[in-house]
Amino acid sequence: MRIRTFSKAHIQQEFQLQCQSLAADDNRGFKQEFEELNNVGKELPYDHCRVRLSLQDAQPHGDYINANFVPGGSSERDFICTQGPLRSTTADFWRMVWEQNVSIIVMVTALKHKGMVLCDQYWSQARGTVYHGAFQVNTVSCNKGPHVWVTDINLKQRRYPAERTVTHYYYSSWPDRGVPRDSSALCGLLEHVRLQIGASPRLGPTVVHCSAGVGRSGAFVTLLWLMQLCERGVRPDIRAAVEDLRMHRMWMVQNLEQYVFVHQCLLYWLSRGTGPNLDSGTQGQGAHPNSGRGQNRARGPAAQGNRARRSSQQQPPRAPVPDQSPSVVQQLLDPRNLLRRLLPSALQPPQTSPEPKQTHQNSHNAHARP
Repeated sequence: MRIRTFSKAHIQQEFQLQCQSLAADDNRGFKQEFEELNNVGKELPYDHCRVRLSLQDAQPHGDYINANFVPGGSSERDFICTQGPLRSTTADFWRMVWEQNVSIIVMVTALKHKGMVLCDQYWSQARGTVYHGAFQVNTVSCNKGPHVWVTDINLKQRRYPAERTVTHYYYSSWPDRGVPRDSSALCGLLEHVRLQIGASPRLGPTVVHCSAGVGRSGAFVTLLWLMQLCERGVRPDIRAAVEDLRMHRMWMVQNLEQYVFVHQCLLYWLSRGTGPNLDSGTQGQGAHPNSGRGQNRARGPAAQGNRARRSSQQQPPRAPVPDQSPSVVQQLLDPRNLLRRLLPSALQPPQTSPEPKQTHQNSHNAHARP
């Protein structure tokens, strides 16, 4: 079976009806869906998706970093969600960026909140070089828009000539344990990052972090994932996306307010086409994606189509996570099943005139803030 696709206008109308239904009776539908996700992933060890650093100096536990690979529409490792670097972990953070061949970092937290340090400033916002462990982090350019700092960084290991370019997005307007006031600004950032991912060579995963790397990071990845699907004409299923993310990192999209906000933000993006562009001042060297190339690349749809065809035979029943046996957990985590769970409607036989259909649908954190 081929994947059935829809126009963005059709997806927007259908998704708006779904959001209205979920919001009725004081957000009763949102609350029910979010409560159903409460136990997802809590009993998993997460060893299947944790990021492992290379062992150094024969230290048996030196491979640990508070980070997990999470899916994003094309593979099991499209993104890395991680805790915001602290002074004691910054060198490990840059080592992870180097070893995983990361070219884009998205930071969705302020450095401090009410006097509490949420994340160390692990890069320089002025031209110049800082050193963290074995790595030299050289800021080539830094441009500030109304809501986002965009920094181009040359990263290299000391005493070695090879260097890599990393684009760093710093969005500080997302409050700790809350949601942004301005959906349009976040949609602009999401669209900008989406196009840059599409226009860039397929190197390594994109790193997304807040403070604990679960709440705000999970919401950002969910939105970026589903925006990419909508661009391909695929109906979004936020509940299923959050469920998949929580099978890779605990507490992704941490509270009800964030869960509702993901729906609101995606609906805004669908209704407006895209969010506003980042301020022209942020489009510095390496920061402005080629939108034509980004929209025409085939890496996502081809990969999804292949996975859909491989997983179209039978859909296993969804069992409550607390009662799952290891065999069921392994089945849920099988990459061949991810697209089937996330996109059940896409696997239906094509119809001539489809009718809109409403659907009601951390690991090891050092500090448990969203």
